[in-house]
Amino acid sequence: MEHMEVKMKGTPYEKALPQIFCGKIKTYISCINVPYESSRIEDFWDVQLNVSGNKNLLEGFQDYIQVEKLDGENQYFAGDEYKLQDANKGVIFQSFPDVLHLQLKRFQYDIQRDALMKINDRYEFPEEFDAAPYLDKDVDKSEPWIYQLHGVLVHSGDLNAGHYYAFIKPNKDGWWYKYDDDKVTKATKREVLEENFGGEFRFPNGHGRPLVQKKAPVMRPNNAYMLVYIRKSRLDKILTPVTAEDTPQHLQKRFEEELAAREARKRERDEQHLYMGVKAITEESFRHHGGADLTTFETPPGSQDPAAPRFYRVRRAATMAEVVETIAKDIGQDPLRVRLWIMVNRQNKTIRPDQPVMDLKPTVEETYSRAAAHRDQALRVWVEVAEEVNSVGEAVWPTYPGQTNGVFIKNDLILLFLKVFDVESQSLHGVGHVYISKEKKVEDLVPIITKKMGWGDKLPADEKIMMWEEIMPTRIDVLKGKQTLKAAELQDGDIICFQRVHERKSRLGLGDNKSSEETHKVSDRFEDAREYYDFLLNKKTVKFHAHPQKCDTNQYPPFELVLNSKMSYDRLSERVGEQLGVPPTHLRFYTVNASTGNARTAVRRGPNQTLHNILMPSGYGQLNSNQRNDALYFEVLDMSLAELDTKKNIKLTYLSEGITKEDHYDLLVTKSGNVEDLIQALIKKARIPSEEEGGKIRVYEISSHKFFRELDRTFPVISINEYTTVVAERIPQEELEADDPSAFISVFHFQNEPSRAHGMPFKFLLKEGEKFSETKKRLEKRTGLKGKSFEKIKFFVVRRSQFSRPKPLSDDDILWDVAASEDDFLGLDHPDRTRSMRNGAGDLFLKG
Repeated sequence: MEHMEVKMKGTPYEKALPQIFCGKIKTYISCINVPYESSRIEDFWDVQLNVSGNKNLLEGFQDYIQVEKLDGENQYFAGDEYKLQDANKGVIFQSFPDVLHLQLKRFQYDIQRDALMKINDRYEFPEEFDAAPYLDKDVDKSEPWIYQLHGVLVHSGDLNAGHYYAFIKPNKDGWWYKYDDDKVTKATKREVLEENFGGEFRFPNGHGRPLVQKKAPVMRPNNAYMLVYIRKSRLDKILTPVTAEDTPQHLQKRFEEELAAREARKRERDEQHLYMGVKAITEESFRHHGGADLTTFETPPGSQDPAAPRFYRVRRAATMAEVVETIAKDIGQDPLRVRLWIMVNRQNKTIRPDQPVMDLKPTVEETYSRAAAHRDQALRVWVEVAEEVNSVGEAVWPTYPGQTNGVFIKNDLILLFLKVFDVESQSLHGVGHVYISKEKKVEDLVPIITKKMGWGDKLPADEKIMMWEEIMPTRIDVLKGKQTLKAAELQDGDIICFQRVHERKSRLGLGDNKSSEETHKVSDRFEDAREYYDFLLNKKTVKFHAHPQKCDTNQYPPFELVLNSKMSYDRLSERVGEQLGVPPTHLRFYTVNASTGNARTAVRRGPNQTLHNILMPSGYGQLNSNQRNDALYFEVLDMSLAELDTKKNIKLTYLSEGITKEDHYDLLVTKSGNVEDLIQALIKKARIPSEEEGGKIRVYEISSHKFFRELDRTFPVISINEYTTVVAERIPQEELEADDPSAFISVFHFQNEPSRAHGMPFKFLLKEGEKFSETKKRLEKRTGLKGKSFEKIKFFVVRRSQFSRPKPLSDDDILWDVAASEDDFLGLDHPDRTRSMRNGAGDLFLKG
C-alpha cells in the first residue's frame, strides 16, 4: 500500500487510497466535572481488535472503545486552572473508511511463558454489522454505517509454521471464492464463517470431543486473522465491474498465454501414460562432455547444453525401428546406419553401454522392461553411426555382426570410449569410440589415438601418450603400455583417458600413483588427468557478493568462481583477490543465511580451514542447515586480517543534524585504545571536520531508547558494553560553557505511555529560572524537529520509578524546579514516525 502511495504521488489519484482505506480516530481525556478535554485525532488504516477475552467482533469493538476512569490517586492534571480532576480516558472513532480492515490479534506475548503465542480461541464475526455505535456522537449518521463482509484472511498452523489463504467475495452478490496459492475454488458461507471462527473443533452434531475422550479440547488450527468489510451503501462505488477494456493489453496477452500453456500441460498429463522418454548420447554430445562418464543424465529435458543427452518423447507402443528412425532423422543420418546401445547402471554406480539393440520389432516399453538395472524413467541409449556400409547400403558393424541366418555373434572386439585431457586448456572432453581386439596391448591404442587427434603418424622423440582407465569418478587407474586389454580387464563401454606429455615430466613422476592429498596442490593448474578428475570430483561453483553493509556493492558486482572444495582459506582469498584486484590478506568472508539471504557470521581463518568446511561446517545439521552451501559474502578491509585481530569493532551512530539524522558506522579501534581513539576513527571514517574545526564530540551509550551514560575520553574501548548502542554528536556550544554537571537532564521520546519509548535520547542543559516556553525553543533547536512535528509534542517530567505518573509541563513551568531529582527524565510524547507501520500493524508477527 505504501509503495502504491509513493507511485501515485503527484497524479490526479494521489488521494484515492486514503479516501478508500483511511479512517479517523480520536484519543481523548475528558474531565467529568469541568469543561476540559485533551484530544488528538489521527488517521488509521486498520483496527486491531483483541481476540483474547472477547467472544465476537462486536465485543471486540466495545473493548476497543471502552472508557478508563482516572480518579483517586490517578486523577488527571487539567492545567493550572482546573488542577487534578476526575476524567474519562479512551478512544472513539470519528469516521470509518469505505473499505475497513480489521486485524484480529491472534498473536500475542504470553508473560507466563515469556514467548509469543498464537490464540486459537473462538471469535465470531458477522456477515454484516452496524459500526454506528462506535462512532463519536457528533458524527453525521444520515447515511447508514452498515458494513458487509467481503474478505477473510486465514492462518492455519502455529507460531512457528503454517499456511496462509484467503476467502474473497469479489462482487456485491454471488459466490465466495477461496484463494489458496495458485488454486481458486468456490466456497460456502460455512467455510468462510464457521470454519474460521477458531476455537474448539465441533463435530457435525455441533458438539466438541465426546465426554469419554474429554482430556483437552481439540482446537482448530485455522482461524481468521484479518477481516475486510465494505460499507454497504458504497458497494456499487467500490466494487465496480471490471470489463475487458479495463484490462491492459499486455495482461490480456499474458492470461491467454498462461491459459494455452495450462491446456497444453493438461493434455500432456492426460496423455502421459501413453508416452515415455528416450535419452540418447550421440558422438556430438560426448565430444562436448567435460566430466566423468559419457554424459550427465540428470540434465533436464530441453537443456541447451550441447553435452546433454538428446531427449525424445515417444509412444510406448512405438517399435524400436521407429525410435531409430526418429533419432536418425534428428541427427541427420540414414536409419540403416544407426544402431542403439542400451545403457545400464554398473555396480560401481557408473552408466555405460552394455549391448546393442539388434531386434527392432519390440516396442520401446518392452525394450525398457528387458533392460537390466535401470534407475531412470526414460530409456537410455548410446547412438552408434556405422563408418562402413556394404554394396546395398547396409551398415557393417564391427561387433555383433548379423549372419545370413539372422543370428548375431559376439567377436573378440571390444567397444572403448576415448577422452583427452588437454594440459594447456585445462579441459577434459570426449574424442570418440574405437573397436579393438582384447588380445591387443594398451600401447596399440597409441596410433589410433594419434590418428583421431590429427597428431601425425609419429610423436616427437621427447613426447609420449599416457593413458588411464576411468573406472569411476573416484578411481582413475594408470594403464601400462605392455599390458593386454584382456589383462587390464577392459570390456565394452569402458572409458580410456589419455594425455600427451613430455618424457622429462614423465620421468619426474607424471602418471605415478599419488594420494588425493598429494594431488591437491596450491596451484590451480593440473599437470595430469588424474589430478583433474580429483578437481572435477571436488569442484564447487560459488557465488560471491559484496557485503551490503560493509562494502560498496557498485564497486564490487557479484561474480562466480569454480573452485576446488579442498582449497585452503588462504588459497580462497588469493582466488577472490585476483578476481577483485585487491590484496588477499585484506579479505574477510561471511556465510549466507539460506532463508533471508542476509550475511551470517564472519568465517574464521585457520590453517585447516577449507572451502568445504566453510560452506558445510562439520556437524552440518540443524544448527547450520539454514546456511547456503554455494554462496559467500566478502568484505574488502582497510587492513590485513592479522591486524584486524588486534582491533575491536564498534557500531556507532553519529548524529549530524540534531537528533533527526542518524549515520551508522562500523569503526575499528585498537583493543588497547580509548574513546579518544574512537572519536578519531569516526572523524576519519565519516570524513567529517576535526574537533578543532567542527567542535568537540561527545560519545555516550543508550539502552532501550534511554540515555545510559556518557563515556569519558579516557574510557577504554574494550569495556564498552556490547548490549548498548554507542552514539556520538557534536556538543552544543551552550553545553560546553556549562560548569555544573548536575544542570543536565536526560531526554527520551515515548508514544502515549513512557514504557513505549522510541527514537534517540539525549542530554539537555537546564537553565535556572527559565520558563518552559523558552526551554521549548532551545529544545526545538537541539532536536532539529521543526514546524508541526515539534508543535504536536507533549512534554512530561517522568520519574525513573515505573509506578509514578508522568507530570505534564505547561509553558509557565520552570523545568529547573520541576525536575529537581536526579531520577527525573524529560519525556517527549509523540508518535513513533520511524516505524514502518500503520496503526500498529508492525506488531503483527506471523510465520508461514
